[in-house]
Amino acid sequence: MGISIWQLLIILAIVLLLFGSKKLKNLGSDLGGAIKGFKKSVKDGEADESEKLEENKQSNVIEGEVTSSEKDKDKV
Repeated sequence: MGISIWQLLIILAIVLLLFGSKKLKNLGSDLGGAIKGFKKSVKDGEADESEKLEENKQSNVIEGEVTSSEKDKDKV
């Protein structure tokens, strides 16, 4: 009960007649640019998150070293 290839071709022909090939080309390039921008933003966001996680890990290690050295001082 899905859409057949012939129905898709008829829909494509109607859309092409309504909007014209030039408008569809512009629409396609605008959509492509928007998708590229979105992917770049997601990639940058993931990079920022991984940097923050790495910084937190390093600060936790440093804090762990400080607390262990303070414990050593208390023992002496």
